[in-house]
Amino acid sequence: MADVLHRVLSLLAELQTGRAFTGEELAARLAVAPRTLRRDVDRLRSYGYPVQTQPGPGGYYRLAAGRAMPPLLLDDDEAIATLLGLATLAAVGQAGEGSVDDAANRAYGKVDQYLPKRLRPRAAALRASLETTATPAPSTSAETMSTLAEAIQHNHLVSFGYTGANGAASTRRVEPHRQLHLHLRWYLLAWDTDRADWRVFRIDRITGPRDLGRTFTPRPLPAGSGIDYVRQGMRRQRQRVVLTVDAPLDVVADAFKYQDVELSPLPEGTKAVLYLDSWQWLVQGLAFLDADFTIHEPAEFRQACQRFGARLR
Repeated sequence: MADVLHRVLSLLAELQTGRAFTGEELAARLAVAPRTLRRDVDRLRSYGYPVQTQPGPGGYYRLAAGRAMPPLLLDDDEAIATLLGLATLAAVGQAGEGSVDDAANRAYGKVDQYLPKRLRPRAAALRASLETTATPAPSTSAETMSTLAEAIQHNHLVSFGYTGANGAASTRRVEPHRQLHLHLRWYLLAWDTDRADWRVFRIDRITGPRDLGRTFTPRPLPAGSGIDYVRQGMRRQRQRVVLTVDAPLDVVADAFKYQDVELSPLPEGTKAVLYLDSWQWLVQGLAFLDADFTIHEPAEFRQACQRFGARLR
């Protein structure tokens, strides 16, 4: 049975390249007899994969685009991860029509029908056992993200309407680079052609994206990754805070789970480097830690916390 599954998956991998294969060519690639190839093609069809066959001279095998999504070849752990991922995504946002979270919520309710029969009862049981808490966050249009994704893949210029944080509306034309997820927000990192500089746009504030069909040459990023660049921008207006806490790393991570924080374990405790708008945000996190701590920098944060501690006493 393992050999059959391996053959079928190998056959599917070949057909998913999108090209047509002669029976002789496909059998040679898979190192199987023509009769075995025909049986494996029939198995793929029984799973719901639309394999087209043209017999005779010039004949071929090709994977056609089906009207419905065929059953997913997932193992048990992958099926569970899929459901948990959809549940998590569905819980973040406002479930607006056409939004990613709304699409995840709809897919979450019916993903089991696309799974092999043996996994459907387990997937249904898992779905029935889960509850999630809604997390307030802006909804992002699934169509907008799809349009941007295709433009990024093909290196095409994009234009769109954008509403800034101050409410000002503008029209932008950009070279899109990456879509990034950070702190419950989706961002587009792109080169703004009118401003001749890198810019970061909140995707939930983008309207009417249009692929212009004009190709551009990707530019080198001014940072190690897109996430690094976004973090650098966020940190410019924030203070770097360094402290050590006499508590395990997982406990400190939970206390600062909503902050921009880098943690590293120490022999007796944890070193934390945070980027904060004010010292009050530091106190808020420390209040959840029943542990001693030392604020190493900046001095003004340390002094502000000392004054606050004196008032509490």
